[in-house]
Amino acid sequence: MSCPEPRTGAAAAARPPLDPPADLFAYLAGPWHVERSAEDRAFAMTGRFRGAAVFGPLGDGVPGLLYEESGTFEWGGVERAARRVHRWLPGERPGTARVEFEDGRFFHDLDLRTGHDTVDHPCSLDLYRGEFTVVDARHWSTVWRVAGPAKDLVLRTSYRRDGEGGAVT
Repeated sequence: MSCPEPRTGAAAAARPPLDPPADLFAYLAGPWHVERSAEDRAFAMTGRFRGAAVFGPLGDGVPGLLYEESGTFEWGGVERAARRVHRWLPGERPGTARVEFEDGRFFHDLDLRTGHDTVDHPCSLDLYRGEFTVVDARHWSTVWRVAGPAKDLVLRTSYRRDGEGGAVT
């Protein structure tokens, strides 16, 4: 299934100037703290993920980064281990990325040359719309809104890096 071109809305144009990374992959590389809130608006339920993510080499000389996230997800009072893996490959233009699922299926393109981008990922009858924002050298965030016949979700994620050289403390 193909994704439409990433779009930037009028709200993004009204944002204060951001400090976009000069090199997207150098900015992302290394460890990050991750905190995510999950809100199911259809069923009035909320949850929370806390953990860590690392953007590391893909291996075998393949350009790009492997995103590995792990932590604890609490939903409905139940905590469980959670993880996700994505492949971030260089996009068609410098400063952009092609994001794939762990198995190589296309997820979305991303262009953070302005420090902000909005992307769409259609999945069956649902639409996942992600808003990516670079806050500064040590913070970035995403907001995913998921809408469909049986889904009405909002996932807000905050990424934070501590210490010199990107070390997470």
